[in-house]
Amino acid sequence: MRFITLKNGEKYYFDRMKIMGILNATPDSFYEGSRFMELERALNRAEDMIKNGVDIIDIGGESTRPGSEPVGVEEEIKRVVPVIEAIREKNKNILISVDTYRAETARRAIEAGADIINDISGMTFDKDMVNVVKEYNVPIIIMHIKGTPKDMQKNPQYDNVLKEVKDYFIERIEYALKNGISKDKIILDPGIGFGKAYEHNIELIKNIDYFSDLNVPILLAVSRKSSIGIALGNVPPEDRLEGTIAVTCYASMKNVDIIRVHDVLENKRALMMMEALK
Repeated sequence: MRFITLKNGEKYYFDRMKIMGILNATPDSFYEGSRFMELERALNRAEDMIKNGVDIIDIGGESTRPGSEPVGVEEEIKRVVPVIEAIREKNKNILISVDTYRAETARRAIEAGADIINDISGMTFDKDMVNVVKEYNVPIIIMHIKGTPKDMQKNPQYDNVLKEVKDYFIERIEYALKNGISKDKIILDPGIGFGKAYEHNIELIKNIDYFSDLNVPILLAVSRKSSIGIALGNVPPEDRLEGTIAVTCYASMKNVDIIRVHDVLENKRALMMMEALK
């Protein structure tokens, strides 16, 4: 059974697929239903997710949708840290991840109570990120991306998307180990929609177990993304719930460790039914 070791030394086992709920403290994330800029609304959203069975709450302060412009580090900190502090004040135990590629934001978020860093760049955009991970002894989600959010969807090309993503993961794991981050601190995310065309995304989802021999937990983040919209006949984000649930069920069959979603209750119920049938 795969596991990660948290900053307090406790082992967190993936005895079932865990639900990561998305909480965006942003005004411009691609799905309007995930935007919670006001602190009270963000806290209420977090409490709803906890009530509905979320395992990890993923808090982000910058949209990384295709073509998005970056915000400054101080603005990002101003958006995420109060939310983390407010959740921690109400709930000491729920796992919190911070969705950032900036080392200083990660540092401030961990000091506010975050448990996991979710870095879309796999510690490549900010060279100090590896030092923060090591210093605070936290798990890191290493995602694959080709390019940056601003340019990643401008005709992405691969000869073999599965092999190229796996090679990237192998290199990033070696980098982490060389810099003092143990393997039980690493989670991998193939980065659906981050520098990939529809065909690449479908190939990665269909073959998500291709990465299982790397022997670290796998996260799949597909909720309401454009690939689902295309597969459902070019429907907008607000009409992609059923497609998202289908991916959650498929991920459960493929023994994925974490599924990252906007809609906790609906995906949690689908997952519970899948577990009953296993």
